[in-house]
Amino acid sequence: MLLRPALTHCDVRYATTHADIAHQRGIAQVDTLPDCNQNKPVSSALCGLVALWVVLKHRPHVVLSTGAAPGFFCLMAGRLIGARTLWIDSVANGEQLSMCGKLSRRFAHQCLTQWPDLADEPQVKYRGAVL
Repeated sequence: MLLRPALTHCDVRYATTHADIAHQRGIAQVDTLPDCNQNKPVSSALCGLVALWVVLKHRPHVVLSTGAAPGFFCLMAGRLIGARTLWIDSVANGEQLSMCGKLSRRFAHQCLTQWPDLADEPQVKYRGAVL
């Protein structure tokens, strides 16, 4: 949500695992993905399919994610359709990249960390923090 002001000139679509949070922030149109993690392979497979459907429905030019498995699946779906992809690892991961952040550095066009000591140019870059 902290990135919203920077994206006001763009046609933005949101996907989340908690639509009520988006609605609380005034976002009426939001796609909901099932929550998942590495310990729930069936939920992860379902989330991956829903993410692919959402990306195919909207055909974005850019996919930006700030973390977690559902965002990673959207990023991968974006790559499949030729969208540019940007992963911004969560500020909560101050000691090491998240698991999806580690995967994203291999697949995303750009992978950013919000902690300077986690940058390992050229794969993961630090360009400042959102907070």
